[in-house]
Amino acid sequence: MSLFDFWKKEENNLFEENVTIEETRFVVLDTETTGFDYENDRILCIGALVLQNGVISVQDSFEVYVEQDHYDKSTAQIHGILKDLLVKRPTELEALQQFLAFLGDSIIIAHHTIFDVTMINRALERNGLPQLTNKTLDTAYLYKKTLIQSHLFERKDHYTLDDLADKFDISKKDRHTALGDAYITAIAFLKIVKKLREKKEINLNQLFK
Repeated sequence: MSLFDFWKKEENNLFEENVTIEETRFVVLDTETTGFDYENDRILCIGALVLQNGVISVQDSFEVYVEQDHYDKSTAQIHGILKDLLVKRPTELEALQQFLAFLGDSIIIAHHTIFDVTMINRALERNGLPQLTNKTLDTAYLYKKTLIQSHLFERKDHYTLDDLADKFDISKKDRHTALGDAYITAIAFLKIVKKLREKKEINLNQLFK
């Protein structure tokens, strides 16, 4: 499936008008990986939080470090996950099964969602499991919808999670950990929805348009 088909599928399969953002179960996701190559790099850690009714449920969180032989010293300096980390780590298959049970049919929220979803789908494929069919929302894309449309305002092509954290005054204490980045993303999502509502009333479907 091409990226165009992926996003088109998201647009065409929307929700009933009476489904609210608040009642929807979102899972806010982040992965730490050995790099950015979909074919050759691997997932080191998956972190996720449940967001529902405007509440980030820290108690209902998911974090798993994946047993991995593939390491890259340069990326290890960013995420801090070392090869000899003294944490019990399941196999990739076990980690994926645990994550799928946590995720269920929830809507996935992530920053630059396509990366995290594609890395997980490649891992699922390696392990003979079907790919994710969950709907997805990207805070990098949603943030652009909050910006003023004016030639006087310089818009960037890409906004990082650091950009959003700075804009919304979100602490970056646990930045570059999967669960920490998921938490920052969850707060950013709530701030984005609030800003969008300052312009006009929005429903769940409008987040996908």
